[in-house]
Amino acid sequence: MSSPLPSSRPGWSTVTVAGHACEVYLPDGPPQGRGVIALHGLRETRFQDDPLLASCIEAAAVPVLAPRTGRSWWLDRIMPGFDPRTTPERHVVDAVRTEMATRFGVEPPGIGLFGVGMGGQGALRIAYRHPQLFPVAAAIAPAIDFHVGMREAGDRDDGDLFDTLWESFGDVERARQETAILHVHPLNWPRHQCFTSDPDDSDWHDGAARLDGKLSALGIPHTARFGPGGPAHAREVTEQTLRFLLDALDAEARRLPA
Repeated sequence: MSSPLPSSRPGWSTVTVAGHACEVYLPDGPPQGRGVIALHGLRETRFQDDPLLASCIEAAAVPVLAPRTGRSWWLDRIMPGFDPRTTPERHVVDAVRTEMATRFGVEPPGIGLFGVGMGGQGALRIAYRHPQLFPVAAAIAPAIDFHVGMREAGDRDDGDLFDTLWESFGDVERARQETAILHVHPLNWPRHQCFTSDPDDSDWHDGAARLDGKLSALGIPHTARFGPGGPAHAREVTEQTLRFLLDALDAEARRLPA
């Protein structure tokens, strides 16, 4: 059961949705038929604790629900440390989507998916699997090839960040079968998708580039921005990605019958 509706006071808060913590951003103004489900990254930083992401979300003035699922990779599998009965993907698709409707009166296709890193690949992957519910998805530095992280975990200082994948799959190839690229359907895809990646990102850029190549080969419309990252460009990239998200949600609203 969802937590009670918040007061009308704008700002950040944390509530419980279907037994799990969820960040809420309530803008100063009506939702205007659009909302965002934001998926956190591998290091589990809260959006409200990230000065850049929080300020860009607040500037966008859109209601946001950001569920907390740990290092779940937003998969449709029972994941260690999240929930013994519900998968992270179903939590987003069912519970968080329902909460968006209850709390803000926003329903598909007015809900966009957004994420960074682990959450970025989750936003894309869930949109590929449910394009009718989530026709809009945007990601910053999506961790597409999480199986590569598993394989190289022993050589990484942060190798323990991949422990839930090893516990769940036990095998790199089995994990690869669940990556976002393998869930792209040539005839059924989200109408609006955008992802950004820094070519100097040795961890995740190759996966984003391969996704761009597959989408282009299939003739699937998308926006891929590959450019310099780092602190000097972080705000510009974040603002551009959120602007894409809002413009795409507006475009979806224009598709609905009057």
